[in-house]
Amino acid sequence: MKILVTGGAGFMGSHLCEKYVKEGHTVVCLDNFMNGDLGNVRALLNYSNFKLVNGDVRNFDMVEKLARDSDVIFHLAAQIHVDRSIIEPRMTYDINVFGTLNVLEAARIYDVKKTVLASSSEVYGPALTAPMKESHPLRAPHIYGASKIAQDRMAFAYINTYGMNVTITRPFNVFGPRQKDTGYGGAIGIFVRRALSGMPPIIYGDGKQTRDYTYIKDTVNMYDLLLKHDKPIREPINFGTGKEISILGLAKLIIRAAGKEGTLKPVFVDKRPGEVSRLIADASNGKKLLGWQPKYTLEQGLEEYVDWYKNYKSEEWAKPG
Repeated sequence: MKILVTGGAGFMGSHLCEKYVKEGHTVVCLDNFMNGDLGNVRALLNYSNFKLVNGDVRNFDMVEKLARDSDVIFHLAAQIHVDRSIIEPRMTYDINVFGTLNVLEAARIYDVKKTVLASSSEVYGPALTAPMKESHPLRAPHIYGASKIAQDRMAFAYINTYGMNVTITRPFNVFGPRQKDTGYGGAIGIFVRRALSGMPPIIYGDGKQTRDYTYIKDTVNMYDLLLKHDKPIREPINFGTGKEISILGLAKLIIRAAGKEGTLKPVFVDKRPGEVSRLIADASNGKKLLGWQPKYTLEQGLEEYVDWYKNYKSEEWAKPG
């Protein structure tokens, strides 16, 4: 197949690119490197069936040109951080909403066989019921979540208006190798970096807020099952384990995985604006429709991630370019 991955040099996108390149598919990675990193895909540049395009989903002409030759589009390009959305709301909306509109419109024009879109669990807002089903009200209290609601519902409208084969995924908290560990990175990446450097994890709020963490290999497996699924899935589908852990509990697990138990303790600072207190997936649809089961526990994923971080990260990112 010819597969286009937007945001393909990012955390999740690079893992999808790697999988399908090594399976022999022709893969085009579109990334503007705002979140992505060349280190994530550098090894793939040696493959003749991989093409890296430095570009932006906000450029419709570019997206249209790439969609023309694609059998499948994985649309992962996004401004993905709540904190950054508060500082840069217009950019967040431009990328997440108008960028998605460009992808959907290009897929419609060229009748792309399948488009898989990454929405977010952040669309739900505070949990009214838990675990959270796909039918949970969309009540995101922050700019990022609002932009993802608009993206999510626009994709749903394209499904119903044009009969397109578009699947809307709502990943909960994905973690693993290549996740950013500075700036607007994910909590696990930042906690791991600090713990391995001998610095305590910094927790916003009291640490009682909970999240549902899925290891990257399990997430890639679920995307692959979606790709191979022969029937359209017309309703959004959660990507999550159905198990929750508090941020404080997570910090303690990471301190232990880093071998710093007894020497480090988390530090608490003021709560982030708009942060929800609970996110936990009802993952039953993914299990029923696709036969998906997570293979990694949180502890197993953390152990593998910490091992990668200690042994490979510095080499992968240290090369020039």
